[in-house]
Amino acid sequence: MTILLFGATKDIIGTPTLSVPTASLSGRKIPNTVGELKKFLENTYPELKSISKVTVAVNQNYASDNEKINSYDEIALIPPP
Repeated sequence: MTILLFGATKDIIGTPTLSVPTASLSGRKIPNTVGELKKFLENTYPELKSISKVTVAVNQNYASDNEKINSYDEIALIPPP
């Protein structure tokens, strides 16, 4: 799963894109929804919690936390301006 990063999210993670493995996450549950992905990323990169509201887009459409995601989706994290 590839995630596009912008603004502060890119600064925190240190790269414009992030690959999240979908086969095995060292005993962690594979994120299946936007909300699960956000929690996974906040656990992996605790500094992301400092951003007040990160918007997630799936396939170039804004997505709610309960939206399902797949390994082939284009996902973007968009911090507030």
